[in-house]
Amino acid sequence: MIVPFRLIAASLALTVLSTLSALAFETTARAAYVLDQSTGTVLLSKNADDPLPPASMSKLMTLYVAFEAIRDGRLNLDERLPVSRHAMSYKGSTMFLDTQDKVRVEDLLRGIIVLSGNDACVVIAEALSPDGSEAGFARFMTERGKLLGLTNSTFINSNGWPAVGHRMSMHDLAVLANRIILDFPEFYPLFAETEFAFDGRAPSNTRNRNPLLTLGIGADGLKTGHTIEAGFGLVGSAKQGDRRVVFVISGLDSAAQRAEEAEALVNWSFRQFAEKTITKKGTPLAQAEVWMGERKSVGLVVDTDITLLLPILSGNKVPAKVIFTGPVNAPIQKGQQLGELVIKPGDLPEIRLPLVAQNDVAAGGFLVRVRTAADMLIAQFLAGPSGAL
Repeated sequence: MIVPFRLIAASLALTVLSTLSALAFETTARAAYVLDQSTGTVLLSKNADDPLPPASMSKLMTLYVAFEAIRDGRLNLDERLPVSRHAMSYKGSTMFLDTQDKVRVEDLLRGIIVLSGNDACVVIAEALSPDGSEAGFARFMTERGKLLGLTNSTFINSNGWPAVGHRMSMHDLAVLANRIILDFPEFYPLFAETEFAFDGRAPSNTRNRNPLLTLGIGADGLKTGHTIEAGFGLVGSAKQGDRRVVFVISGLDSAAQRAEEAEALVNWSFRQFAEKTITKKGTPLAQAEVWMGERKSVGLVVDTDITLLLPILSGNKVPAKVIFTGPVNAPIQKGQQLGELVIKPGDLPEIRLPLVAQNDVAAGGFLVRVRTAADMLIAQFLAGPSGAL
């Protein structure tokens, strides 16, 4: 006997308290990416996977590798590192280091984060490089980045100085920023420091260029960038209440435009979205027909409360559908995945969540098999030759 298994997609609307559409953020940035950290919701993506010149924003990768080395005991915060002629040769934003210096690792970290020191990056790079060179460190960063999920990043140097082939996508920068926040909470407060007067030797370069840190909007990181090729960019993060957003913008025309765009983006991210519980653990969203079971159907439920970040405006329902192949063969165990809940919240990306069995359903005995066979025969008879199963 042929069992009529078929893919079933049932539409439903999950009720929440005010959801559904948000005014899209029309950014003037060449590329942008905004991530809500707690839910993993992508709020904005514009040219986000294009490999672009990242300028000093790529210093975050040097910092990540340095933080790992400190955590693993391969580098010490109080350790003093020598400054090579190569490190000293970099221009742009520097700590004004020279070859007579031996600089504490902690000062170098602050020099990179607050002062955007190109020279400080090279000192760290040469200390951690497999072959003692900045180029060797850059190759190492590229390979380490791949393991972190940076699929569109290639490093030629440690600091983002313009170089052919030195590229990162805004998506990759957001992934990296998020990893820094989650993996190194002990170091993350350094990104909120607004000033670092190293040794009093660089009075013109003592302040953090991040324009959001003093605005009282929850901003606490991470790194600005600027070159002629890249334009003005910022990898930023802000926390308000229990929510944190991580964002990247690049390709802006001026520092003032970067500041205005970043502030507007943070305000939009927090004001136009809110977390909503759309269904509770164990609430049946559909009934799946059971084949050869002691019960004819089983409830399909989610195995945890589902809270999503959703746009705030008009409307009170989220379109969704339940997908499963039915009827479902018995026996069935409670918690066994049987299908998917597919949610499409307005203009945000589609969300797919597992649906599991609400209860155990044992295989039916002899009478169940006889009854099922009889039902099939009746259905075949009623369908006639053209509709035979």
